[in-house]
Amino acid sequence: MAHRKFQAEVLTPDGEIFNDEVEMVSTRTTDGSIGILANHARLLAMLDPTELRLYRSESEIVRFAQGEGYMQVGQNRALILVEEAHDPSALNPEELRERLSVAEREYEEADEGSEKQRTRRRLEAFLRIASDHA
Repeated sequence: MAHRKFQAEVLTPDGEIFNDEVEMVSTRTTDGSIGILANHARLLAMLDPTELRLYRSESEIVRFAQGEGYMQVGQNRALILVEEAHDPSALNPEELRERLSVAEREYEEADEGSEKQRTRRRLEAFLRIASDHA
């Protein structure tokens, strides 16, 4: 069943990586998974690292490994601002495992809410995504 379309834009500090009409946006907020359809109520949410899915249709899905960020929904538009976003097929699982190993050692010494803890969570999510798409 086709859904009405709405505009979705994904921005990183390096610039725009997606700007097109979609039927649905699927991502993870700090409160849990969320799916956004056309005419969704206004929303401002903090995003956790996960696989961002942008459904152009039921069969055409654009996917990104998304870092932390924010999503704003309003006026039939979703704006997703994230620290980083990568094509899952471009992720190297072996490199991610090595980086995660370093991050886990640093995590043991890190304070609650530190950048080292956020890095570890992001690397764990990216490794999961890379393994799913390998």
